[in-house]
Amino acid sequence: MAQLGQAGLLVALALAGYGAVAAFVGGRTGRPSLVESARRAGFAVLVAVAFVNAAMLVALLRNDFALRYVAENSSRETPTFFKVLSLWAADDGSLLLWNLVLAGYLTAVAWRFRHDRPTIFPYALGVMFTVQAFYLVLVNGPARPFALLAVAPPDGRGPSPLLQNHPLMAVHPPFLYLGFIGFTVPFAFGMAALLAGSRSGEWASLVRRWTLAVWCFLTVGLTLGALWSYSVLGWGGYWAWDPVENVALLPWLVATAFLHSVMLQRRRGMASLWNLTLVIGAFALTTFGTFLTRGSVLVSIHSFAQSAVGPTYLGFLTLVLVVGFGLVAWRSTTLRSPVRLDSVLSREAAIIGNNVLLLSAVGIVLVGTAFPLVVAALGGPQLTVGRPFFTGSLAPVLLLLLLLVGTAPLLAWRGTTPARALARLRLPLLSGALVMVLVAVAGSGGLRVVLGCGLVAVLLVGHVRHVAASLLATRRTGRRGAVRRRARGMAGYLVHLGLAVLAAGIIASSGFARQAEVTLATGQVRTFAGYQVRYDGMRTERQPQRTVLHTPLDVTTPSGAHERLDPRLNLYPAASEPIGSPAIDRGPVWDLYATTIALQDDGRSATVRLYHNPGVNWLWLGGLLMVAGGGLAWWPRRRRLRSASGSSLEVSPDACPEAFPARGPALVGEPR
Repeated sequence: MAQLGQAGLLVALALAGYGAVAAFVGGRTGRPSLVESARRAGFAVLVAVAFVNAAMLVALLRNDFALRYVAENSSRETPTFFKVLSLWAADDGSLLLWNLVLAGYLTAVAWRFRHDRPTIFPYALGVMFTVQAFYLVLVNGPARPFALLAVAPPDGRGPSPLLQNHPLMAVHPPFLYLGFIGFTVPFAFGMAALLAGSRSGEWASLVRRWTLAVWCFLTVGLTLGALWSYSVLGWGGYWAWDPVENVALLPWLVATAFLHSVMLQRRRGMASLWNLTLVIGAFALTTFGTFLTRGSVLVSIHSFAQSAVGPTYLGFLTLVLVVGFGLVAWRSTTLRSPVRLDSVLSREAAIIGNNVLLLSAVGIVLVGTAFPLVVAALGGPQLTVGRPFFTGSLAPVLLLLLLLVGTAPLLAWRGTTPARALARLRLPLLSGALVMVLVAVAGSGGLRVVLGCGLVAVLLVGHVRHVAASLLATRRTGRRGAVRRRARGMAGYLVHLGLAVLAAGIIASSGFARQAEVTLATGQVRTFAGYQVRYDGMRTERQPQRTVLHTPLDVTTPSGAHERLDPRLNLYPAASEPIGSPAIDRGPVWDLYATTIALQDDGRSATVRLYHNPGVNWLWLGGLLMVAGGGLAWWPRRRRLRSASGSSLEVSPDACPEAFPARGPALVGEPR
């Protein structure tokens, strides 16, 4: 397996290098045959990288401990399910999966443009091959996934206990990879537009749906990461502002800004240079994030320790920043749009405000994440920037963003009169004011909670009213196709409704949560948040890869019903301390959450931390609605064009953007 895997990596690197040279030379010299040869090389790269991943997977399943990676990340007692997950449990193996996903995107682009090829396609293909070659250099050099040990041990150490403590690890990292790596596609087409000096804005129409897909993948990955943190780590929360969580959030924020601002370019011919800056920035942030997690810079449960690829990543990040923003500066005079803003009370102004707020959030998160690293690099003390900084700095930005999201889609393009804007916003604003009064009178939470609840109400009422009115008006026409088109145009409103539900969950869980730490002897009962909690004594279960200490709790709800919670402590051979698994009684409004933090007297008493968390499940529902809206916006639309001879032809906006002059992206915007 080691020889086959290493040979496959070398073949893949040679193919990627050839593809990059052939694509750039073919585009520069106008030789379609050379570009076609490069396009076909993309499929060969995918086959080679898939073969390499299969070789590593076979080694893991066969317990081939002669391979260093297998010995360090698997064991004979590891269940088969978690052996498969060991493929991305550490840096070297995860880079194999990274190359596979990147080759998948490369192949998808090559397949998508097999017939109709934009003028910038060869340059975009060359950029993607270059990025692929970089990651293949990593696994052929600094990272050596198929390195052999001098003496094969009889057994391996097994995966990290946290990585085999919950099945969410089967889906959370792959979705993050699909999101992170997918930013290569818009980056490649943006760079291609700069290299070719294209002024048409064609690249923006080409990458919109690719960016939507990547945004959806990353949204799923972030949501599953929060769910994993909540369900596995036992601390009662879902977002700890861990640096690795932060670097996954940064490109998502920039991509959200791009999906809004690209509307200005497609509808009004504005912000073309700005959009190029955003796609380069999003890709640079993904590279920065991988540098932090894989370069032995951070100490985190999410990061890969003792990695040798850090300097290589840093060099690649520098190259991306210098070349990318250098090209932006070089082309700035030719790509700057002459179109100007018509009115402050317009959809265009709201989108600009949206970008300002999203990038303000990016700046705050980036400073809070990078500042301790910069201080340490300069020889200063070890610093930690914690939750108070992020929540205190981001709260005003996010409240303003809720206000803008709740009101902006109700404004017209190019501008409107103050009276007409007030007429559209009167009901949402009155509803928000009423909710703020009710929350303030109830005396729960602080000013941020009161404002947040009111702004969520503004967003919900305004969007639900507008969506219902639009669908009703369209249905009255009796045209089924018009109803489908109108429903698809509602995709942006569905994303915003998901954001409102998500924000409501954050506000409720942060403003109204309760917790207590209690020590219970067997049979002892304590009261918490109206619940009667009784400890029923420890029970031991031995499994092949671990020993599980069950600490069951009998819970009597305020209504008199009985529930059973079973928080556990898991003892893994490779772990120096027990790994806890919380027990959660989930509900539509609240969760009762219990985690065992210590056992005394051989389990005859237990120290348990209890949480009463309202609104947490709204986060998962909000994330689901946002992904559903993004998927609906991604779904291809076709318009039937009729020629002079009477024949018709269906075209998509990506293949023929000039056929869709009035259409903006459906992520955020009015129905068409």
